[in-house]
Amino acid sequence: MAEPLVAVEGLQVWFPVHGGGLLQRRTGHVKAVDGVDFDVRRGETLGLVGESGCGKSTAGLALLRLVEPTGGRVVFDGEDVTAYDKRALRRFRRRAAMIFQDPFASLNPRRSIGASIAEPLEIHGLHTGKRARHDRVGEVMEIVGLNPDYRNRYPHEFSGGQRQRVGIARALAAEPDFIVCDEPIASLDVSIQAQVLNLLERLQDELGLTYLFIAHDLSAVAHVSDRIAVMYLGRIVEIAPRDRLYEQPAHPYTRALLSAVPIPDPRRERERRRVILVGDVPSPLDPPSGCNFRTRCPDVFEPCDTVDPDLQEAWLGQWAACHLHGVVGREVERSEHLNADERQAVP
Repeated sequence: MAEPLVAVEGLQVWFPVHGGGLLQRRTGHVKAVDGVDFDVRRGETLGLVGESGCGKSTAGLALLRLVEPTGGRVVFDGEDVTAYDKRALRRFRRRAAMIFQDPFASLNPRRSIGASIAEPLEIHGLHTGKRARHDRVGEVMEIVGLNPDYRNRYPHEFSGGQRQRVGIARALAAEPDFIVCDEPIASLDVSIQAQVLNLLERLQDELGLTYLFIAHDLSAVAHVSDRIAVMYLGRIVEIAPRDRLYEQPAHPYTRALLSAVPIPDPRRERERRRVILVGDVPSPLDPPSGCNFRTRCPDVFEPCDTVDPDLQEAWLGQWAACHLHGVVGREVERSEHLNADERQAVP
């Protein structure tokens, strides 16, 4: 098993909410990310999935300190990123890059794509000299499937898929070890999505990259990920190897997500059991007591109202934040079995 390149420990990102007229007193916090723990092993792709607004993109931004964490640590290759000063943070960002969701919004419309790809080289002082920088830009354009002769064109002259390739080329320019892919195919046509996913897989094999792949499309995550972390209302509720999670999900929320994924086989689609969640996602400004998922969970029972479950190993390599797999759940299950045995013993 590969060692972790990135280890996230108790990560929190809380945004203050102000009110009270002119005085603008702080009235609370939006708990976008609320005590998240996971690691990304060297050379793997960890998928991070969940509904819109669950905090997955904020977590990705906080890993690179594009959003400042409120609490917790991000350990990259043995060093605490949250303790870096500006100089150390710049060195770190040479080794860690990001591919953004909207390739048009993330590119400067006033700069040619060649200038955008060269920007990381300028910031980090790499491939100094006009000729060396020109060659490096052409090299990464070829790697992602773009014609280097197009380096002087502007973002509006390219399709959505081509612009995303420009974003990937920019992320690769400084030769990083780790890339956060923030829903890189969400804004693309279905016909282009597979091309971008295949490109990311090929680059990982050729360059030895490590990915955090953020998405809400479970089919895409299954295609590229080695392990998958499921996020709900700012918390990680399950982490498991890809095949294990799809075959036997441990958390009720994961089961609900997977039941919403269409199956191309009509017979299997008709026969499978749907999990329909009731109610709306609670506000991160005022999350429920105990388990965050209890207000929508079909398996809720007594401890869920008051006790916040930690990630616990449900099966080998599969972790779930659910009382059904913890000590409390096992005690309740044992009690129910004993009661059933007692009922059977009554004549």
